[in-house]
This record gives sequence, C-alpha cells and structure tokens, in this order.
Amino acid sequence: MEVRPDFMIEPFKLLPARKSHEQCKESLLESQPPATIQSRFLACDIDLTNPTITRRRNVLALFQAYAEKALAAGAAPKGLEQAFATSLQIAPSMWSQIKSARPIGDKLARQIEVLSGKPRGWIDQSHEAAALTPAERVFLELSLRAWRATNSAGRRSLRAYLAAIAGRAALPDPESRAASGAGS
Repeated sequence: MEVRPDFMIEPFKLLPARKSHEQCKESLLESQPPATIQSRFLACDIDLTNPTITRRRNVLALFQAYAEKALAAGAAPKGLEQAFATSLQIAPSMWSQIKSARPIGDKLARQIEVLSGKPRGWIDQSHEAAALTPAERVFLELSLRAWRATNSAGRRSLRAYLAAIAGRAALPDPESRAASGAGS
C-alpha cells in the first residue's frame, strides 16, 4: 500500500538576485496594493517596518494635528475624539480600537487619506516627527532640569517612574553600566 502525503513539497527555488534600492522603490510604486508590498521586500535591501505600526503612528499624528487645530480654534477638549472619528467617517468605537490594537486595512487607510486631504499612500510611509508642541517643550525642559538637579539614585528613580507611566520596563541605566565597565 502506497502512502501519499496530504501535501506536495515544491522543489527548492532560488531567489532572484537582490535588487538595488532604486529598483525596489520603482517596483513598489507600481500598481501594487500596500498589503502585497511586504512580500516584494524579500528581494530588496530595504528595511522592513511594520505597516500596522506605521499606519497607527500616522493616524495618531493626524489626530494630534486635528486636536491642536480644534483647541486653537477654541473647541472644548471633550468630544474631540468623537469629532475626529466623525471626520474620518468611522464610528468612535472603531477609532478607539485603532488607537489601541486594531490594524488599519487598505480600504480604511485610503479612506483616511482621502478625508484628511493626504496623497494616496501617505499613511503607509514613515514621516519625520512633527515639531514639538509648546507643552512638550515645557515638559522636556522640566525633565532636563530634574535630571540635572539630582544624583544617580534620583535619576534611576525618575527613569523608573517615567517607564512605569509609559507602561514598559525601565531602560538600562547607562551610568551603572559605565561604572561596571560594561558601557563604552
């Protein structure tokens, strides 16, 4: 009795030669939907970034710009997220999910771009960080003064406190690594 596998194994195929950076950019800009672009990166020398994270960062940047503009116009902070969701023609619950974990699909990405006045593909590209807001500048100045005004124990405490607020483990202490000879 012959035993047949439930699947067939294809013979090993050699990948084509790696493409140059310019060839990859050109081939990616052709009519490929963003969901299929990632597979084309395998033959390119371009760093892969997670498209879900890139899209989330960009839509959060859109919200920040929207909120700053609305607040500057005198709008109340309460209800800004709902108004932003409405401007994107999505439910407020969908916006809440997007902010935390829900991936932004291709169709929704194009919808967000159109309704935000951005060019096609904008949400899929990493953009330089926006200039600091006045509130962020004040916070950074205050943080720097606190950092400089304390000793290493105070700096470790400050780092641990900020890491706890950010919801992740504290970064390694460069001062303790340098003292132990591990950092150089």
